Amino acid sequence: MEPTNRERSSIQVLSRTADILSSLQGQPGGLSQTEIGEKVNLPRSTVSRLLLALEELGYVSALGPRGPYRLGPEIIAMSMSARRSVLNELRPFLESLSRQVNETVDLSILENGRAVFLDQVVSDHRLRAVSAVGDAFPLHACANGKAMLASMDPASLDIALSSPLEKFTVNTITSVRNLRRELAEIIRNGVSIDNEEHSLGICAVGAVLPSIYGDVLAVSIPVPTQRFTGEEERLGAALIECVKQATAWAGALPA
Repeated sequence: MEPTNRERSSIQVLSRTADILSSLQGQPGGLSQTEIGEKVNLPRSTVSRLLLALEELGYVSALGPRGPYRLGPEIIAMSMSARRSVLNELRPFLESLSRQVNETVDLSILENGRAVFLDQVVSDHRLRAVSAVGDAFPLHACANGKAMLASMDPASLDIALSSPLEKFTVNTITSVRNLRRELAEIIRNGVSIDNEEHSLGICAVGAVLPSIYGDVLAVSIPVPTQRFTGEEERLGAALIECVKQATAWAGALPA
């Protein structure tokens, strides 16, 4: 049955509202009405009317009488709720992987151009790799970050690699050409490797989770170098299987 004019109008309003909210993602400093209008290709009067409604609902907040505008507390609260849900859903897979390989397992998210640790299952080894939840690592110098880079479309990758690559250890890749070559290898194999590139004495394997969870997420297994050497293939295979199982499980959930 064809939608009525009223239904079509409501769908158009919802679509425009979603476009405005999407334009404010990753904009902590906010955008002016003019900037939002340019991003979503809407007249300023339409943008102003929708922003007023969104502000009243708490979905956007204005940093001044006339903006700029950024995502509001209601959107942030929903995002936090969704993130907690993802953590609860993925935790059993992280725990199973950690038991299988007897090593620490991390879950991280791509946020503001860095890999931010969301959750961790710590191994029983006395000598083990541990990063605090909330720590943020540069993408080019860690296994989870390189897996995230390898999952990006060409335009996003160009932006991510537009700044100089900071050197953390003698093994850090600081050549964009060399890093791109490694990212191509990660795409072929599905697994990234951190060879003491962020911290001496710590290596890791990493793999990105498909975007069925909404955000760019990666699972990694950090291991002290003395236990890592020679175990890369085993750890990578276990990691890929974990990602496959988590993906299959999430794909089976009702929409």
